[in-house]
Amino acid sequence: MKLWVLRHGEAVPHGSKIDSERELTEHGRNEVLRSAAYLMGQPLTAIYASPYLRAQQSAQIVREALGFEPEIRTVEWLTPESDPDKVAEQLVAVSNVLLVSHNPLVGNLLSYLQHGAGHPSEKVSTAGLAELEHSELLIGSMKLNSLKHP
Repeated sequence: MKLWVLRHGEAVPHGSKIDSERELTEHGRNEVLRSAAYLMGQPLTAIYASPYLRAQQSAQIVREALGFEPEIRTVEWLTPESDPDKVAEQLVAVSNVLLVSHNPLVGNLLSYLQHGAGHPSEKVSTAGLAELEHSELLIGSMKLNSLKHP
């Protein structure tokens, strides 16, 4: 089982809009496009994304860059403050999926899947892309194959 986790690209600053409505900057779009290149040829079966605008835009950029036909699956459990344990529950029956989300969830989830609870969060920049792998989803035992920053 492989799992890719992408933090959305750079978004307009806080304060200019409601957090969920913040959109990607031009720089953020370019960041996501560069990260999408790492997914070329990977066996993706689905793209799950937070309902927040910047995550939706990031997921769509990846979808278009890859020519990925299935629709993006918008899920509430990928918002910034979601619990990594709740996200892991959703991933039990899936494999080879891309999650598009936000910090602090992205960093917390990567740490949780690798080490279990109680470990420091991974540092993930905007449009950072992580690849995790294991024979099955086991909390604290997934291997981080790569963490790429555009």
